[in-house]
Amino acid sequence: MPAPENLPGFPVTNETVEEFYEWLFAPWVKELGLRDFVVSRGHVIAILPQSKKLEFASGAICGQVIMSAVDTVASLAMSTSDRPAKGTVYQHTHFLRPAMAEDMQVEATVLRFGKASAFAETKVTFLKSGELVAHATLEFAF
Repeated sequence: MPAPENLPGFPVTNETVEEFYEWLFAPWVKELGLRDFVVSRGHVIAILPQSKKLEFASGAICGQVIMSAVDTVASLAMSTSDRPAKGTVYQHTHFLRPAMAEDMQVEATVLRFGKASAFAETKVTFLKSGELVAHATLEFAF
């Protein structure tokens, strides 16, 4: 990874999140459609829109999509510090209900920035009802 001063949009803020997002993530991650980022130190919220291209035959958004959205938003939250993360080393996700028929909010909060690693919690909720869809814990290497 380049030195922090050579990373476009780093550290991530409300003003730089789009630039960093465009630079860091693969094209298929961007196809998730994450939008409306809200950023503060150690905290990022984004909207994951319901989309036919992300659904199973049942109409539910598949778990791989939700896990990718969780990791993406948590990665952005990790990037609000002055040190770039080296990557995700652990993610554990619980799915509490099918993700059907409603846009979702993905909210990542860094619980602790450590010397060699950092820990985050991410909640995925339905945007309108606020019902919890998935909950994840993550660890990132620094």
